[in-house]
Amino acid sequence: MTVDDVATRGEAILSQIEQVIVGKHEPLALMLASILAGGHVLIEDYPGLAKTLAARCFSQALNLTFKRIQFTPDLLPADILGAYLFHRENEEFLFRPGPVFAQLILADEINRATPKTQSALLEAMQEGQVTVEGATHPLPQPFVVIATQNPIEYEGTFPLPEAQLDRFLVRLRFGYPDLDQEVEILRRRIERRAEEVALAPVTDAAEILAMRAALEAVYVDPDLLQYMAELVHGTRRHGSVAVGASPRGTLALLRMSRARAALAGRDFVIPDDVKAVAVPALAHRLILSPDLWARDVRGEDIVAELLAQVPVPKVG
Repeated sequence: MTVDDVATRGEAILSQIEQVIVGKHEPLALMLASILAGGHVLIEDYPGLAKTLAARCFSQALNLTFKRIQFTPDLLPADILGAYLFHRENEEFLFRPGPVFAQLILADEINRATPKTQSALLEAMQEGQVTVEGATHPLPQPFVVIATQNPIEYEGTFPLPEAQLDRFLVRLRFGYPDLDQEVEILRRRIERRAEEVALAPVTDAAEILAMRAALEAVYVDPDLLQYMAELVHGTRRHGSVAVGASPRGTLALLRMSRARAALAGRDFVIPDDVKAVAVPALAHRLILSPDLWARDVRGEDIVAELLAQVPVPKVG
């Protein structure tokens, strides 16, 4: 598969999903780029803004096996990963896989589960496998976690630890639709004549893996590699940041930039690719100084400030 093929298939996938989700092309394109880059997505936004719907639409358009896990305080790791059960007929313990054994997982309201349960996903997200009772079980590929959380609810929630946040390639927000977009949402609902949404598959798991492999052919100029590293190093030196982004953040910039370039039909990365993915790829990895929380300074603000300060290389 070539980069041109990636762009063609990507356009078809987004076109299919945008039949249902109105006016959110950029976050949907970033979600697709993250999936093609082999990453996981955290959607942090208010209720009712199509977070769950977007995950379902991607599972249908990509033709991936789909499982939704509703995270609650009483959810246990075994409820996600699975457990060994004793079978009397065979007189032995057999492994019963949990819902994590699917290609696309919706971790709905992930911050409502306890840290112990949240951490059950760490190995799955990083290594594509789970270990139960000392036995390792590979997960189906591609394996993608799309997690959601509400940024304004704190009662009964457990903030994701930094190690968990760092496993997400990007953090996205959809935001409210404008007036015309909301009217279009209503019009399409009337046309559909049903609450349920069903999309025809555009691709499949094998083709997604081929699209991922094609990203390796996307060229990145050494000056752009320097630019990515300087952005990340800037987060570590910034006076408002207690802990900056790790090298995993630098790699996230590389992966997302290549994916965005390929979806645009280019076999090379340009500075605009890096700038477009920097905030979603880096902002959630920063730990700000505690005194800034009261002033409502966010990681997005810090990354935007660095994008304005770090000189952009001339790549031509």
